[in-house]
Amino acid sequence: MNEAIGNAAGIIWRFLDQASQPVTLSTLRKSLSLSSTLLMMGLGWLAREDKLNIETSDDSYSYRISLKRG
Repeated sequence: MNEAIGNAAGIIWRFLDQASQPVTLSTLRKSLSLSSTLLMMGLGWLAREDKLNIETSDDSYSYRISLKRG
């Protein structure tokens, strides 16, 4: 399972690396052929490695995700 999560993290990282601006969780779901579970696990992996910027809206129901640069 760790390998599948690591692969998902790689897919997410590559997608975010190509994005010109932060993307919503909904955009990730629609754009990547990952199950919701693997998407969330992959995001958790990247967040744990401190690779992500995660912005929340005022209502806390919307997230915009991007890679940390530099």
